[in-house]
Amino acid sequence: MELLNYKRFGQGQPLIILHGFLGSLDNWLTLGKRFAEDYDVILVDQRNHGKSFHSNDWGYDEMTTDLEHLIETLNLENPILLGHSMGGKTVMQYAAFYPQQIDKLIVADIGPKAYPVHHDQILNGLKSIPVGEISSRQEADDLLSDYVKEESTRVFLLKNLKRTSEGFDWKMNLPVLSEKIEEVGKALSHHLPIETDTLFIRGGSSNYIPDKDWEDIEEIFPNAQLETIEKTGHWLHAENPDKFYDLVTNFLA
Repeated sequence: MELLNYKRFGQGQPLIILHGFLGSLDNWLTLGKRFAEDYDVILVDQRNHGKSFHSNDWGYDEMTTDLEHLIETLNLENPILLGHSMGGKTVMQYAAFYPQQIDKLIVADIGPKAYPVHHDQILNGLKSIPVGEISSRQEADDLLSDYVKEESTRVFLLKNLKRTSEGFDWKMNLPVLSEKIEEVGKALSHHLPIETDTLFIRGGSSNYIPDKDWEDIEEIFPNAQLETIEKTGHWLHAENPDKFYDLVTNFLA
């Protein structure tokens, strides 16, 4: 079985961080290095993302198995798991199946429920870029801007571009991610209850964890608490990294 690509720094209790859909471990380098002042930080590329392997099999069952293989291979004891969005679903499912193997859980701006597919516009924009023919990142940005108006979102998405000897290519497995996009929105496949101490952090301007969902979340996670970072959207850790860092370190203290 292939091992996920990861970067590791710091020392102490292991803290594993998983990115969201169309992201990579590079999104977490700055915060990861701050956490590494107190923890053994392992930043991970999930399958079909970043520098990790590509596979036609992709969903939360596979991503949970990948995480278990990483923890076992690195012989990590009592790790803390932190996941954003898709990565949050992965760590929640891991906690459901392997509760005795982890210490605490941090879930960034995602709940355990099913979410409707809403990445169609982004995926269509990415697929519109002829990566083997473009000559610059600016050219890719110009093409993507017809589909994605927010510059910050385009910058995030185009971090998936890599230079090759022929020009450019995608790091992520765009064909499989597009074909199986329904997988990313699926509800948590869980065993009730998940008693791991869990911190949910949501963006105040995000609609991923509305107030009405909290009662259902607490039924699954009876030892959970919820914090809100005001005036931030779904990428809350990038929009307000200082507040995010403070909330996580206070929870882990």
